[in-house]
Amino acid sequence: MKRGKLLNAPLSALVAQMGHTDEITVCDAGLPIPAGPERIDLALMAGIPSLDTVLGALLTDLVVEKVIMASEIKLTSPATHQALLLQIEQHANAQGKPIAIEYCLHEAFKTRSRQSKAVVRSGEVTPYANLILCAGVAF
Repeated sequence: MKRGKLLNAPLSALVAQMGHTDEITVCDAGLPIPAGPERIDLALMAGIPSLDTVLGALLTDLVVEKVIMASEIKLTSPATHQALLLQIEQHANAQGKPIAIEYCLHEAFKTRSRQSKAVVRSGEVTPYANLILCAGVAF
C-alpha cells in the first residue's frame, strides 16, 4: 500500500507526471471541462469534496510556482478567495519557495484550462472557485 498522504491513484499519478511549468486546473462543480486534458472527477454531491480539500490533497505532493485564478472571485466570493490565498501562502512557506498569484477574466481562465495536463473537478459550489496550479521544481 502507498505510504504517502495522497492515496487517490489518478491524482497521485498526475502529480508524479508533472514537469516544470505543467498545469493542473482544480475546479468547482460547474466549470466546463474542455476536451483534451485528462478529467479527474471527484465530485460526489454539492460541496463534497470541497475545493480546499482537493487543493490540500494535491499540495501534499506538488511543488507550485504560480497559481492563476479568475479575477471575478475577488468580488463574487471574497471569503473563498481569502481562504485560497491563505492556503497558497501556507504551501509557499512549507515548500520554501514563493508562489506567484495571477488573475485573468473567467473567460480567459476557461480558455487557459485547455492547456492543463488534467482538470480535477471538486464538488465545490462557490462561484469562480477555480484555480490553475503551475508546477515548480523541487530543487
